[in-house]
Amino acid sequence: MPETVPETVSDTVPETAPETVSDTVSGRLFPSVLLALPPPYDFALSTERFRVFGVDRANLWHEGGLHRVVGGREVRIEAAPGGVEVEPWSEAIEAEVRTLLGAPFDLDGFAAFAAGDEVLARLSTGLAGFRPPLAPDPFEALVTSITAQQVSLQSAFAIRSRLIERFGRPAEHAVAFPTRVRLASATEAELVAVGFSGRKAEYTIALARGDLDLDVLATLGDDDVKTSFVALRGIGEWTADWFLARHLGRPHAWPAGDLVLRKAVRSFYGDVPDVRSFGARLHPHQNLAAHYLLTGLRTMPPQ
Repeated sequence: MPETVPETVSDTVPETAPETVSDTVSGRLFPSVLLALPPPYDFALSTERFRVFGVDRANLWHEGGLHRVVGGREVRIEAAPGGVEVEPWSEAIEAEVRTLLGAPFDLDGFAAFAAGDEVLARLSTGLAGFRPPLAPDPFEALVTSITAQQVSLQSAFAIRSRLIERFGRPAEHAVAFPTRVRLASATEAELVAVGFSGRKAEYTIALARGDLDLDVLATLGDDDVKTSFVALRGIGEWTADWFLARHLGRPHAWPAGDLVLRKAVRSFYGDVPDVRSFGARLHPHQNLAAHYLLTGLRTMPPQ
């Protein structure tokens, strides 16, 4: 990842070279640190997903900052010159925050690519500093996608937040997303009570109780990740594509089955009969193109 070591903003953090800081503070906690992100970076724009569709209890916007529970400890992230201020900070917290804020994405490469496409050039300029967030945890990513199947994002966010409030562990403001172990002990009726359909409750509990190693998926190629999901009820192509896009951050992920993405493609590019095949035109930046098209449709639609 680019710029993996932050500048310090706390007098208690040793002012040493980046590699020495990493070795020195491994496993230790410090009050706050400035986490550098490649410019341009627009924190408010990049995190609007956690506000615009409703309250996200696990990624909670509170008084101008984003709160998330990491390793049992509530972390606050807020805009700062050159990146974000993270409070408190440790190496483990930094790793999760970088993923959450979409640090793995190659925005420079995308901007250069977008310059050659009239639609993407407009969106890249108008949404300068937009770095799409990623879901740091694979189980959380899959359950979130299950909640969003065939409903509006507003409904999905409401159901997700009720799930988090019922089964998650609360901190001061945010609530930790329920663990796989916790949901494995839940019943379908309990999930239905927070807004899941019967089938979605069945899918979620089966996923929680299953034996698929979700962490190993990060080591597999895109097609192999999809193949791993074939035997799982409720995890179809749409969910698999969004897992690749919003958890693994794979550059070629293209959720062509998403109805809003289809609408965005046709709104910006005209009559596109096959949106999945259209993704080849956006290679090798299909994932970022999808995020910019979706955000652009909502914030700066075609005239």
